[in-house]
Amino acid sequence: MKKWYKRLHWQIIFGLILGLVWGLIASVAGFSAFTVDYVKPFGTIFINLLKLIAVPLVLASLIVGVTSLNDMAKLSRMGGKTVGIYIVTTVCAIIIGLTVVNVIQPGDFLPAETQQDLMSSYQGNLEGSQQTAQEVLERSPLSFFVDIVPENLFAAASDNSKMLQVVFVAILLGIGIIQVPAEKGRPLIDFFDAFNDVIIKIVDLIMLLAPYGVFALMAGVIVDLAGDDLGQALNLLGALGWYSAAVLAGLLLHVLVVYSSLFKMFSNMKLTDFFRAIRPAILLGFSTSSSAATLPVTMERVENNLGVDEEVASFVLPIGATINMDGTSLYQAVAAVFIAQALGLDLSIAQQLTIVLTATLASIGSAGVPGAGIIMLVIVLQAIQVPVEGIALILGVDRILDMCRTAVNITGDAAVSVAVAHSEELLGEMHLEDD
Repeated sequence: MKKWYKRLHWQIIFGLILGLVWGLIASVAGFSAFTVDYVKPFGTIFINLLKLIAVPLVLASLIVGVTSLNDMAKLSRMGGKTVGIYIVTTVCAIIIGLTVVNVIQPGDFLPAETQQDLMSSYQGNLEGSQQTAQEVLERSPLSFFVDIVPENLFAAASDNSKMLQVVFVAILLGIGIIQVPAEKGRPLIDFFDAFNDVIIKIVDLIMLLAPYGVFALMAGVIVDLAGDDLGQALNLLGALGWYSAAVLAGLLLHVLVVYSSLFKMFSNMKLTDFFRAIRPAILLGFSTSSSAATLPVTMERVENNLGVDEEVASFVLPIGATINMDGTSLYQAVAAVFIAQALGLDLSIAQQLTIVLTATLASIGSAGVPGAGIIMLVIVLQAIQVPVEGIALILGVDRILDMCRTAVNITGDAAVSVAVAHSEELLGEMHLEDD
């Protein structure tokens, strides 16, 4: 039995803590530049390694899953359940966010002087986001479905933001393989099965670097936030403390209420056991702020620890990493109302219902857009006629909150995979590590 400090989740936690301490010391001692130049790059390398194997893993595992399924009716039923549950949990997240922000009223705690300082400091960061949001709004209503079908497999496979296109190609290849005679399709099935096993072994090797990568990522986050002036960063966190508290409270409520309810309806799994099984994936999601980068680890944990069958995990999780944004959608709701409160604007019930609809649609429509969180927020603010410039009020703490909402997004992906697997009778036994 492994000693507790040799377990992966504890090593990642140690990396997070040490990275936090390093970042704080670097800001106080004035060697932030050293951290950016010689520490942060190791975190970037770690993320790149995870992204490198995400597409091959999805392609191989999904082809193997489809060919083993050999049932088109079951495949379409699984797809309907997946998208349906994702949309329901997203709507629940937005409603929880609106409830929390209306109860706490964080905008009332932001002094006018601080508001002006934040607006002037971060105004320049909005130009590209507004333009991209406008392009998203001008797209055809069916653009989302058009974007699923790639015109070039290699172009889709070279961009992790186009994961749905890779899923589409993998399903198409899997269907094609099962349509040909068994003696012709078997070599391809054996190839992708072996290729999938190789990718899983590579995931295990990359995870040996996880504690060091997490350390470098966390140190980089703190330095980027504070620079060489830790006091300024602390003042910023203090000024936006109530807003940050509202977002975090909403995220916690969503996890405890929605996901625990999901387990009660679709399985007998305990929420605590669920978290024990996928801790490394959640911690990596928190560190990297990227569902796509964490996808290989999420798939490995969901299959090996939660007992979700490979054909479910390889189908549900890539879709979730692209369109399921529970944490991000909740943040949109809190941020939109907070900005309106800070600017002295009262939102009507109709406007808040518009937030629910717009944030739900935006979470799908802009999923493949880099920096999707801010892009989505621009779209939401435009829909309720709140000045987009107000986003400057929250950009200072967006990176930290992005880490938290990404962890919730990944938790949601894994939770939905458990629900779908249980409904399809493809949920096996859990395998939990001792703490």
